[in-house]
Formats: sequence, C-alpha cells, structure tokens
Amino acid sequence: MGLPVLNFRIMLLLASILSQFATLALGAIGPVATVHIMNQNISPDGFSRSAVLAGATPSTLSFPGPVIIGNKGSTFLLNVVDALTDATMLRTTSIHWHGFFQAGSAWADGPAGVTQCPIAPGHSFLYKFQAKNQAGTFWYHSHHLSQYCDGLRGAMVVYDPADPHRSLYDVDNESTIITLADWYHVPAPSAGLVPTPDATLINGKGRYAGGPTAALAVISVTRNRRYRFRLVSISCDPHYVFSIDGHTMTIIEVDGINVQPLNVDSIEIFAGQRYSFVLNTNRPVANYWVRANPNVGTTGFVGGINSAILRYVGAPNADPVSTQTNTNPMLETNLHPLTNPAAPGLPTATGVDVDINLDILFDFASLKFKVNGVTFNEPSVPVLLQILTGTPPASLLPAGSVYALPLNKNIQISMAGGSTGSPHPIHLHGHAFSVVRSAGSSTYNYANPVQRDVVSIGGAGDNVTIRFRTDNAGPWIMHCHIDWHLVLGLSVVFAEDVPTVATSDPPSEKFLKHLLSPSTNCFLQSSQLRGTNYARSTTSSPPGT
Repeated sequence: MGLPVLNFRIMLLLASILSQFATLALGAIGPVATVHIMNQNISPDGFSRSAVLAGATPSTLSFPGPVIIGNKGSTFLLNVVDALTDATMLRTTSIHWHGFFQAGSAWADGPAGVTQCPIAPGHSFLYKFQAKNQAGTFWYHSHHLSQYCDGLRGAMVVYDPADPHRSLYDVDNESTIITLADWYHVPAPSAGLVPTPDATLINGKGRYAGGPTAALAVISVTRNRRYRFRLVSISCDPHYVFSIDGHTMTIIEVDGINVQPLNVDSIEIFAGQRYSFVLNTNRPVANYWVRANPNVGTTGFVGGINSAILRYVGAPNADPVSTQTNTNPMLETNLHPLTNPAAPGLPTATGVDVDINLDILFDFASLKFKVNGVTFNEPSVPVLLQILTGTPPASLLPAGSVYALPLNKNIQISMAGGSTGSPHPIHLHGHAFSVVRSAGSSTYNYANPVQRDVVSIGGAGDNVTIRFRTDNAGPWIMHCHIDWHLVLGLSVVFAEDVPTVATSDPPSEKFLKHLLSPSTNCFLQSSQLRGTNYARSTTSSPPGT
C-alpha cells in the first residue's frame, strides 16, 4: 500500500471518529441552561435584517437558536431571559417546547394567553418540565403571535440510551440535525396578513431569487456510514418536499414517536413536523444536492435556492452536479408506530366517547379564520389562570373557542380540508394523536395509524380524523401551525380535565409570579383577577423551587 493511499485512509478514519463528537464542538445546550432572547442583525441569505434570536449567551445568538438536548426522563430547566430592544418587532416573548406533553407542568407549555402571560423585556421566565417517557426529535419556538417568523426557533433532541432503532445507525449527534425554515426580509408585524417567504434556509443558510450567491449549508458525511438525520420543519408557513439526490431515506421516527422503518426517497414535511431517517452513505465520494422545495414562495432550485449540499469527505469544495430522480415518496398512511399501534377507542367510526367536528373557514369580511363559526381571540387572562381561579368551564374565555373535555375519555376530532390557505398543518399541544384518516385517503385505520402531533388536514374532499385519550390535565391549544393563520384566529383550546386543574394545590407566590411574568395588560388583568399585586422581579421560579 502506497504512502499517499495510507494517509488518505487515515484521514478518512479520523474524520469518521471526529464526526461522532461533533456535538461537543457545535455548542448544544441543556437540559439546564439559560436562553437569552435578543435582537441582532443577520444575513442568512445575503440580505441583512434585524431578527429575534436565541443564544446560550448574549454573544452567541444564532439562527436557528442553539440546539437543546437531554436524555429520556431528563428534567429541563430553561431560564428564558428577554432582552429584546427592537421596537419594529415584538419585544415581549414566550417559548413553546414543541412536542413535550408537559404532564403535570401545563404552566410551562408556553403559548401566550393560554398558559401564561408573555415575558416582558428585562425579565426572565424559568421553564421546568420533564421528558417523561419521551425521546426523539422536538423543537422550540416563540408562541407569541407571529414572533417565531422573525427568528426565534430552534431544534431540541431527547436521546434514548435504549433506543430500539439503535442498531440501524452509526452516527447521531448535533451535526445530523437538519432544519428547514422560511425566511422573510420584512419584520413580521409589518409583513401583512400572510406574506410570501423570500427564501428557504436549510440549517440557517440559503439564497433568494435574484440575490447574491450566499453560502449554502454543507452537511459533511463519511462514506459507508449510517447516519441518523433528524429533519425538523421550523417553518412559519411552507411545507416542503425534502430529498437528497441519489440516496434513500429510512424513516424511523415521526414527531417523537418511533415507527416501523420505511424506505422512501422524498418526504413531504409540514410546519412543525419532524422525521428521523437513516441515510446510508454508500454512494461514490462526491457532492449531492439536498433539496427542500416549498409550496409557496419561489420554487425550484435554479441558482441554488431551496438547497444545501451533502458532501462526502474527500469530495471537492464545489457545487454538486447531481440530479433528482425521486420515485418513492413518503405516504403518511404507510407510517406505523413501532409499539402500541392501535388508536384509542373501538375500531369503528363511532367507537369513541366524545366526537367533535371542527369546521374551518376564512371570513373575508373580517379577514379572520373561524372554527365552528368562532375566531380565536387571545384572552387577556390566560386560560390556565382562569381555571385556577375557579372559572367554570362554560365561562372560560375566549367564548366559543374553549372545549371542555372529561378525564380518561377517548376523543375523536374530524377536520375537513380545503378551506382558504389549505393545506393547514394542525398541531395539538399536550398529546400525540392517532391519525385514523389521513389527507389524500378515504380509508380509516384504527389498527396501526401513525401517531404524531402535527397533521396536514389536506384539501377539498379530505376529512382528516384524529384520536387521543384525555390522560393529561391542562388547557391545550390546538391550532394551525402556519403562524400567520394562528394570528388570524385558527385555533381552539381543549380544557382537559378541568376539575383536576382547578382543585390542584393552590399555587405558591413564586409560582404565580412565574405564571404572571410581567407584561403590561396581561399581567395587570391577571393580577387583578387573583386579587394580588406582585412585585416585578427580574427573575422568577417555577413551583417547588
């Protein structure tokens, strides 16, 4: 064996070993961390603008925000510090930890107006929750109007040391996370009702039509390794068709739920959804296009838009010349849970305790969405605090948007597709649900339907149907994850097991200071409801601390 060949093989071996420890160098944080929320100018696609960003320190702000990690069963303690100053965007904030069930910690779920008041500038909010029996791919984002469209979004991973799919992959670390985001050149508050994205960012980098040749994200791999990639849509609006030229993807996880391995060559992924897939780097050493084609904005791949690069170690530093030949797209109906696959209830159309139909429409007179004839208007007093102060279920605000659900019952929700702005990706907090009827299908599957927390309800003719069991007390919002549609009222709240929430131990002073993190009108009205006058401290603590 010649010396040059030996040296090359040694370099490949070192690159492979180092890739296993990329997380140590890339700066993941958690499960205990401070998350600073600040403004900073960035130009991820070559266009400079001020953004709302997260960082482990004030000097490490980034888009996407830092990856937050933990292990199955970890307790997360995440102190969110609001230091926002740019008045062209929201300066108050609130963070949702997407996909975590928040069993016993509904107060930490994050949606403003539902479980808390927004955090005011100069103040902090300590979120405390446990990944109880949960592992997989998650994310976090502002849940305060359309703020996450201005940049406050990032990935979360909960690792399982006993992952049942562990034998299928060799590499799983921060470097194998792939985020897909839409990006806007105008701040969200002044962008209009439903603005068109200017660019697609993959791992925080991209190009826009007519713009400069900005750097693209490069995903580095070593040949003949099996990589667990975690694909996270942190989109505000578009859904994407994702693919990697010349490679097959084996899906093993959907929205934090392990699934039976499924081989595909493209994945349609909607806002808020996540997929883990195994990719075998068994192709010739070269560069390959990573593609994320959006349904809105500039589509296609001319000039490197909507693209990133998969680069094998040893390939030249150059754009790929690969081509796209997808023939095996993912179908949601082909995804099946690895364990406990049956949907709640009996395997019949009426085999549930509570059956709710949600009719979604857009009212062109008010320029708002309505669900069963009602627009969701964020209440000035969070729904959780209304419950804690004894408000009966029938009087919970916003009127007509809160549905009380009894404990330990099987719930079925049906949602027809085709309304303005379709397809709508619907997200339920506090639960994963079984999708017994998927978009594009008229078949009902009660035996082994996919379980997830965001589902597309499709187009005209679809009637997507989901089921879940009410085993997690709290007020859980269900909403369209196109953030612009959420702002326009496309959501409801399921007040689950209200008696348990209302008769729980009275919150301590520390908890109420935490729940009512000072933020103008919300804080003042909520404090008056409790008959209290809390000091506006710069830090706050969750119950029991």
